[in-house]
Amino acid sequence: MRAREWAFPIAAVRREVRRATPEVDEGKPPVLFVPGFGHGAWVFAEHWLEHTADRGFPAYAVSLRGHGDSAKAPKATLRAYAHDVAQVAASLPRRAVIVGHGAGALVTAHALARYPARAAVLLSPVFGGAGTALRNPMLSLPALFGGGLRLPAGQLFSRELPTSASRGYAARLGRASTRAQWQLLRGRSPQPPVGDPPVLVVGSPDDRIVSDTALRRVARGYGGAPLLFPGMGHDLMLDTRWREPIDAILDWLEKSD
Repeated sequence: MRAREWAFPIAAVRREVRRATPEVDEGKPPVLFVPGFGHGAWVFAEHWLEHTADRGFPAYAVSLRGHGDSAKAPKATLRAYAHDVAQVAASLPRRAVIVGHGAGALVTAHALARYPARAAVLLSPVFGGAGTALRNPMLSLPALFGGGLRLPAGQLFSRELPTSASRGYAARLGRASTRAQWQLLRGRSPQPPVGDPPVLVVGSPDDRIVSDTALRRVARGYGGAPLLFPGMGHDLMLDTRWREPIDAILDWLEKSD
């Protein structure tokens, strides 16, 4: 255990975990989905949890503290979020695959430094830093003054998704803590994963939150190239063609086994 973890332990909180399990246990690893800032476990429960279970993988989605139906945590840090992910992953019956979305991909990357995942997927990864602020200044500037990172429907989804659906999803979004937002914008790089798990980076060149350059930079950092889905928005798991990325991810997991 790291000295910092011992000296300054993370407070325990109630966490929301949604799940879907296959009818027959095929021995496949559990897949833990980690939503991004403002998102809860519901974003994966909408389509991906059941679809993943139908493919034979036990599927789980956690709401980070302060998100979804997890306990409120107005002063949460990235470290606390990573602790949530590592703790839930460690509670699963087998060594898990962790799939993190958006800023949840950065949280996942930090969790990989403390949990020996079987594999990981970084979905539309927001790793922070100046590039995030410069690409979306009107979204990022309020966070510098304690406001929320605003995520309007037009920034999250493709035009293929009906307006009623995109606005409905956007209306359900919350916000991360101010401290976590600051830490995201500072862009501290995560430590290397323990156990050297395979890492797949997935995204869209048409993402309005993550630039194609940033997407490729994250993928290079893990020794590969991103798997791209043109025409899709930032929230691939809720967009019209949501089946394409999750099937590609599960195909990759089956081939990596």
